[in-house]
Amino acid sequence: MNKIMLFAQLKEDAGKSAIETKAAGKTVGELRDFLEKETPLGNLDGIMIAVNEEFVKDDWIIEEKDVIALIPPVSGG
Repeated sequence: MNKIMLFAQLKEDAGKSAIETKAAGKTVGELRDFLEKETPLGNLDGIMIAVNEEFVKDDWIIEEKDVIALIPPVSGG
């Protein structure tokens, strides 16, 4: 199982700060597609994804026990 940590609006949309799912063997892009279709998070375009505290691209392959974080764009001034 993999822990997916949620921040800011994503945390509010899901009603919790993390989701547990089996993502090992999937690419980050496949996980993004799954989360858009199977969770209340909606469209994840523009969301940065980090695996084990390192930002990765959609072709990154997730391994068992990886911790994933969804980071929305930061706004403000």
